[in-house]
Amino acid sequence: MPPLPALTSSPDQPMLAAMARAYAAYGQKAGRWIAHFTRQGGAVHCHSGCFHCCDFPVRCSLAEALLTASALSREQLSAMKVRAFEVIANAHTAHGWDDYFQQHRREIGYCPLLDRQTGACTAYEVRPTRCRDTFSALSADYCRVGTLENLNRHQKAEYAREVRANPATDGLSHYVAKLEDLSGPIWDTAARVMHSAWGLEVWGDFWVLTTLTQDAAFMAAVRGGQAAKAVKRAKVLGLWNAEIVEIG
Repeated sequence: MPPLPALTSSPDQPMLAAMARAYAAYGQKAGRWIAHFTRQGGAVHCHSGCFHCCDFPVRCSLAEALLTASALSREQLSAMKVRAFEVIANAHTAHGWDDYFQQHRREIGYCPLLDRQTGACTAYEVRPTRCRDTFSALSADYCRVGTLENLNRHQKAEYAREVRANPATDGLSHYVAKLEDLSGPIWDTAARVMHSAWGLEVWGDFWVLTTLTQDAAFMAAVRGGQAAKAVKRAKVLGLWNAEIVEIG
């Protein structure tokens, strides 16, 4: 398990330690599954430096966002705040999830924690679950924005056949279903530790939640189990949208 940042003064230290352990356990399970799958002739088309999925919207728990935020620099947190307001603006103008997803990829773009020169995540050890369990069973080019949307009818049919024929997928998309399934215990851990510590759970957009962790009044409301007060504070900050942040 990677070392935690210096968190001894944080009231959330036990929660962050539990999340780090859950990440480490997932990494071991995922590594074993990938090794077995590749020995059987399968392929996972993701590698260091590939970042085609780093413009996806990312949902996480506040427990995960706290762990990420604990390791970020002031400059990184500032960039996350800019992104958070872009996410909220997108949520207010999008017409449904598909529109929100596509606008995020095309207009908001890559995560500010991505180093575009190297393709590396600058907060790799504390990245959220969705950034850990997204793997492609087919060419990673399918993850690139616009690739699937611009397939012609013949190409779409061929893509569907490839997906159905690949044992690593769920038959609907080219992502590795098993690696997503294996991450379930991380979500369970997040739900458990938040409810145990706060009496409520907070889920939502990665950049918005990471930014909210930096607001003392918001976190005081959360730690006090005051969902309505936390919602009110998020609204005051301009970081509230019922589709983007869930508190309760």
